[in-house]
Amino acid sequence: MAPKVLVSDKLSETAVQIFRDRGIDVDFMPDLGKDKDKLAEIIGNYDGLAIRSATKVTPSLLEKADRLKVVGRAGIGTDNVDKDAASKKGVIVMNTPFGNMITTAEHAIAMMFAVARQLPEASASTHAGKWEKSKFMGVELTGKTLGVIGAGNIGGIVCDRARGLKMKVIAYDPFLSEEKAEKMGVEKVELEELLPRADFITLHVPLTDQTRNILSRENLKKTKKGVRVINCARGGLVDEEALADLLKSGHVAGAGFDVFSEEPAKENPLFNLPNVVCTPHLGASTTEAQENVALQVAEQMSNYLIDGAVENALNMPSMTAEEAKVMGPWVALSSHLGAFIGQMTDEPVKAINILYDGVVAEMNLAALNCSVIAGIMKKSNPDVNLVSAPVVAKERGIQISTTNQDKSGAFEGYIKVTVVTEKRERSVAGTVFSDGKPRFIQIKGINVDAEVGPHMLYTTNEDVPGIIGTLGGILGQAGANIANFTLGRASAGGEAIALLYLDEAPNDAALKALADTGKFRQIKPLVFDVV
Repeated sequence: MAPKVLVSDKLSETAVQIFRDRGIDVDFMPDLGKDKDKLAEIIGNYDGLAIRSATKVTPSLLEKADRLKVVGRAGIGTDNVDKDAASKKGVIVMNTPFGNMITTAEHAIAMMFAVARQLPEASASTHAGKWEKSKFMGVELTGKTLGVIGAGNIGGIVCDRARGLKMKVIAYDPFLSEEKAEKMGVEKVELEELLPRADFITLHVPLTDQTRNILSRENLKKTKKGVRVINCARGGLVDEEALADLLKSGHVAGAGFDVFSEEPAKENPLFNLPNVVCTPHLGASTTEAQENVALQVAEQMSNYLIDGAVENALNMPSMTAEEAKVMGPWVALSSHLGAFIGQMTDEPVKAINILYDGVVAEMNLAALNCSVIAGIMKKSNPDVNLVSAPVVAKERGIQISTTNQDKSGAFEGYIKVTVVTEKRERSVAGTVFSDGKPRFIQIKGINVDAEVGPHMLYTTNEDVPGIIGTLGGILGQAGANIANFTLGRASAGGEAIALLYLDEAPNDAALKALADTGKFRQIKPLVFDVV
């Protein structure tokens, strides 16, 4: 059955057509996002939900979204999506951070010009029939120092445009390296240095606990007298009341704000102050940007629902379509390893240690980690998936650690998973052969070569003659056909294991008959999700 997507906000017809062209069944209801009751009534019919800002994805909505796998937001901001609730439900949340980068950067530059030359007030005065030429004395941008807080995607474009205007650019960004700053042609500084040096300050960071009120009253007082402040990023980055006070005192010469701490902004301390330019969150409001983000979200959601590619996800590691093709067998293997060890472990898990060796160590380990964890957690929580598994593991206090190393053995690459409980450690390792099929290659330190099937039987016993005959005879009498039979032992006469791939699950009678022989220390039927 083809995946089904609901578009509940206004997206372009071209974006909707992308879903159809990819073989996805899509319902285009651009006004549905405003009707939360109707949306909740039908959301259970869909695998994907494409939205803008009108649709609110709440915990109560997600409770009814039993089929939902992905929410795609056409735009950067996802304040209208409860990401924690989505993660617990196992729903991927995507945004489109690159479709409106240029538009937002250009708006910040436009705000700088508007504030520097007092354009809105001068325009209003002229429209009123006044000719107050001497009243609107402005300043040039050329030669001024621009302080950029956040030199990522949008901030980087602002830096480039500002350098084209012959401004000196200094940037504060903890993630900006000296090498990258040099390549961008900007000076990397700490915030304490940026504040007193900048003639203009523009912000381009997300709103987090670390960035909230980054321009606090205390920091605003440290700025150069006559500074002009631009915020086209997120409301809440600037103490608006403190900024209003400093504008009134003359310490700050002007401000341009496109975003506010409360939106829609009906009232704000910055409103109606001289030389303050305010716009209603227009950063992404260009024809080109709106089309770009709509097309991008349709492509991203289609890639995930069809190919398993995860792009620009906010609650799980991203994996491109190209990575998904290469990593597909390794993702399956990591899930099988987790499922094996999860089904073998009855006590609470304290820690999960994952070793990546050889070629797999160079892949997207974060995505593989999620697959391992999901495999382990499925025994106790069958509804868990790659998105929700890390959340569940964290809630249970399970420690996750990973190690990657160069090729160290006969295989081009392998994954080894070890689970730690109060009573024991248990490990299993596997690889992917050239045929693309996952194999178990080691269990409890014993080397094996076992193909993975939907139904398997794991046994342990003392290494004595007759075990193969006993297994084959009893399973044969029960009508269980053996597709593949793998044996391994630690040493002659020591502990031995058998892993059988069966055409169907062994019945209770067969399991009891094996137990009644007294030859087996452990008998464990296993189930794997093998496509």
